[in-house]
Amino acid sequence: MRWRRAGARLAAVAAAATMMIAGAVVPSATAASVPGWLSTKGSTIVTASGSPYVIKATAWFGMETSNCAPHGLWSISLDEGLDAIAAMGFNTIRLPFSNECLAAKSSNSINAAVNPGLISLSPLKLMDTVIARAKAHGLSVILDRHRPDSGAQSELWYTSQYSEKRWIDDWKMLAARYKNEPAVIGADLHNEPHGPACWNCGDASRDWRAAATRAGNAVLSVNPKLLIIVEGVENQGDGTATWWGGGLKDVRSAPVTLSVKNRVVYSPHDYPATVHQQPWFSAPNYPDNLEGIWDANWGYLVRQNIAPVLLGEFGTKLETESDRAWLKTLVAYLAKTKMSYAYWSFNPNSGDTGGLVTDDWRTWQTAKLAALRPILTPSPASTPKPTSTPKPTVTPKPTSTPKPTVTPKPTSTPKPTATPKPTATPKPTTTPKPTSSPRPPASASPRPAGITASWIPQSAWGEGYVAEVEVTATGPVSRWQVSFEAPGTTSVSNAWGMSCRLSGTTVTCQSADWASTLAPGQTVRVGLQAVATKAPSSPKLSVAAS
Repeated sequence: MRWRRAGARLAAVAAAATMMIAGAVVPSATAASVPGWLSTKGSTIVTASGSPYVIKATAWFGMETSNCAPHGLWSISLDEGLDAIAAMGFNTIRLPFSNECLAAKSSNSINAAVNPGLISLSPLKLMDTVIARAKAHGLSVILDRHRPDSGAQSELWYTSQYSEKRWIDDWKMLAARYKNEPAVIGADLHNEPHGPACWNCGDASRDWRAAATRAGNAVLSVNPKLLIIVEGVENQGDGTATWWGGGLKDVRSAPVTLSVKNRVVYSPHDYPATVHQQPWFSAPNYPDNLEGIWDANWGYLVRQNIAPVLLGEFGTKLETESDRAWLKTLVAYLAKTKMSYAYWSFNPNSGDTGGLVTDDWRTWQTAKLAALRPILTPSPASTPKPTSTPKPTVTPKPTSTPKPTVTPKPTSTPKPTATPKPTATPKPTTTPKPTSSPRPPASASPRPAGITASWIPQSAWGEGYVAEVEVTATGPVSRWQVSFEAPGTTSVSNAWGMSCRLSGTTVTCQSADWASTLAPGQTVRVGLQAVATKAPSSPKLSVAAS
């Protein structure tokens, strides 16, 4: 399924040149086809001609992190990544960003030898280019305000540093910038409201429905053709809790009503047990209970023809039987209901979910793609790429990773991206807030807390490096620590799933956020970025846990 056609495809898209005029992307007449502006009709997303349209997206994160650039551009070209996404069968990119990056003057982690035209661009002009190249590959773009700043996922749509006004003003700026670009089809207003965020509670400081209405109307006042994508909340009005951004029960009695009709698409997030051990994963009727849970929290919107749903994040490393059952059931549900979706993520450096490619950013995760096959329409000409493809010798860094969306969230959207969801995102991205702490199975003799850890180098360049650490709990763990010697390291500029400090030549990292509490046998992948004259090649890791 993959790369033999890449040369011809890249030649074709190179011919589909684009140019920037007054800050907006103007496509050439030869660009590949995208559906153009979309709207809603009942629970269906439709094209301008009224034909039903299913958004089949994957997230390519990084512009919400301190890199202010899609991750992986230290290894592959932008066109190479977009070509892979289109060949896999996706028709849309969900592009996370932070308000901090929108104002930044430069990005980092881009390999000039691989992406020579991108290295000098500001993040905003880089966004222009990502959109233009996505369109040339026949991909639409959903802009996802993933975080206010590049450090972490926020519970609410504003922080002490980034006000609601800044949030709305930036959305209006983007709406104006891409007003004449129909490849930009939607605005995902804020990623994963959680914690105090409520739905229609009447408290202006935390009422997400009211804030989404204000922001949605502001966006539509500039470009009335955009879809307004509204995520749910963690804590619902009936006292139940779910994933960050995942609760939409209260839409039934209090929908988002905007000044322009037929623009609202609701967008929950959903993850498996390896991201967080929700109560329903241990129910005796799992996975048969999942459909009822989804129906109650958000699926009813489609089942009852109330409004469209775009499942905005879901993903897994697909390493456990429970996760495989979850994904199989979810894919069947999406196929049956014809819902739109955005898989988390293309990036392999999402710590709690992994990605659709391996760490070389080229080799496809064929098992995951096979599981997604019922809802994908891959190119029949695509063929898998061999794992032996050489990687560039010069590799600038990531700076943080998503999630995770749960990362989640999972960042996991660390989301660092979960995102997070980054490599621990990874995510960088954020991790859904647990509704209950995972418990180890009962045992006559409880195992003592303990971990094992392994070093996984990611990239290194003359001024720094990025590495991941895979941590596995050998007993119930509430916190853990990893330390190693790193001569030449002068500072740790970023970390996800842990916090790190440098003392002399020793780097010591303490567990943090979604990676802190581990059940016996649970594995997480965390990471760091450091400023250094040389990278540790295979340091001895000292570990401790309690």
